[in-house]
Amino acid sequence: MENNNGKTKYPLLLLHGVGFRDLKWPLYWGRIPNALSGAGAELFYGNQDCWARVEDNAKTIKARIRQILEETGAEKINIIAHSKGGLEARMAASSLGMGGHIASITTIGTPHRGSKTIDRLLKAPDSLFNIAAFAVDNWIGLIGDTKPDFYAVCRDFSTSYAQRFNEENPDVPGVYYQSFAGVMKTPLSDIHLSTANIIVKMIEGDNDGLVSVDSAKWGESFTLLTGRTNRGVSHYDEIDFRRAPLSAKQGRAGVADICDVYKEIVKGLADRGF
Repeated sequence: MENNNGKTKYPLLLLHGVGFRDLKWPLYWGRIPNALSGAGAELFYGNQDCWARVEDNAKTIKARIRQILEETGAEKINIIAHSKGGLEARMAASSLGMGGHIASITTIGTPHRGSKTIDRLLKAPDSLFNIAAFAVDNWIGLIGDTKPDFYAVCRDFSTSYAQRFNEENPDVPGVYYQSFAGVMKTPLSDIHLSTANIIVKMIEGDNDGLVSVDSAKWGESFTLLTGRTNRGVSHYDEIDFRRAPLSAKQGRAGVADICDVYKEIVKGLADRGF
């Protein structure tokens, strides 16, 4: 089934990751929503908390899916999720029973297998995490989070949690799962994530500045996002944090503009009849 205009059979639900909310400004997804809407996509947002635990946000997403289906009259939705949002999408589909209403789940930079780096950080004294948690939870509560839990969310990124999560949330038959991961080619690829990139690379290997390539792999199809220059694609690039093309250089393999990646994702879903 061919469809070249970006109009999928089912609506698209965009799920953000940790630390951000679905606000008009700053928009988490940069230029991506306009690019997709311009190609004919019907878009919705998850509206989940930014520092709530996976299971709390998954319940929010479950309710959001039902709301979208009622509003549009559609039988199913397609989910495109970044970072932690991918775990929440998988839980909503699996253990929360929404798989029958989901045609596809596309995850980008999602730590499906947790983080060995987080494992090491969690060995730090609880007092340090409690100080950070107090600051984050109070601030995030002021901007709208109903269940902020910084400390618990950090633990949700551990490899032990990931193993248990994957056992409890197997892929739902009939739902198409695919994944994408970015990779920073040097620590200078993204100044905001340079230190994290160095640390994660030493412990886990190639990464986007936060999530390792190995941890991001999930589903029937996996695509590694690289850049056309020596910069690569960071965790923030995956959601168009810079609001600009990654590279204007042509003729080399890799991503020139992240918006094109999302348009190709949507076209691929449309071609599959989703």
